[in-house]
Amino acid sequence: MDWPHDPDGEEGSEGGRKYDMAIIAKKIDEEEDFPLERGTFVEAYGDHPIRVNHESVVALSEIFEYVKPEEFSDMVEFHRAVGDAMREGGFWTYHPVGADPEKKSA
Repeated sequence: MDWPHDPDGEEGSEGGRKYDMAIIAKKIDEEEDFPLERGTFVEAYGDHPIRVNHESVVALSEIFEYVKPEEFSDMVEFHRAVGDAMREGGFWTYHPVGADPEKKSA
């Protein structure tokens, strides 16, 4: 896929290799952007590359297909929703208590 910028470059991850939530959160100004609408955020950044692990890069819009709330009141609510989406969408391969903690622990 042609990305609007290099996912590992200065614009994508501040010149180093940063992953998922660190990259997504940098797109938000906690003082000015809340309440934040999911649709507006995806419209602005949906085609941006998000490195989810050492070998995978996906568009932000792919992650947000799994984000449930339409609006976020603060950064904590935003982080919870995006984390839930990344787990539901299978973007994270490591789960500290196992992918299915009822059946198997990490």
